[in-house]
Amino acid sequence: MRAVVQRVRSARVTVGDEVVGKIGPGLVVFLGVGEDDTSDDLNYVVDKVANLRVFEDDEGKMNLSALQLGLDILVVSQFTLWGDCRRGRRPSFIRAAPPEKAVRMYEEFIEKLQETGLSVETGRFQAMMTVSVENDGPVTILLDSDKLF
Repeated sequence: MRAVVQRVRSARVTVGDEVVGKIGPGLVVFLGVGEDDTSDDLNYVVDKVANLRVFEDDEGKMNLSALQLGLDILVVSQFTLWGDCRRGRRPSFIRAAPPEKAVRMYEEFIEKLQETGLSVETGRFQAMMTVSVENDGPVTILLDSDKLF
């Protein structure tokens, strides 16, 4: 499972003219599910996102998490995180999970984040979305559960 996590001042997702998800200060998580991902991968990324210490404490050090501060999370599915560009000029998405598996894991990811007590907004799975992000810092972190094994 791959995630690009951005610390934001605000963010929103629209599908057409409809705002489907919107947050103030918090984290935006672009989530990509791989064909070999398991519940272990999912649990690893959920824990990392909830507890990632990327918010400043009183001394200006990145020492606080979204969970500690009660901030919002916006989760957007993004299979293109599995794009392999090592050959040619067009990305290959062969290692991305098929939609049936990806939507199941995407929804479970959201549920598990909500179980931590965080407020979670979402995009819309398989929709053409416009994502507006006001980065804070900017702080962008790459998470890849594949690197564990």
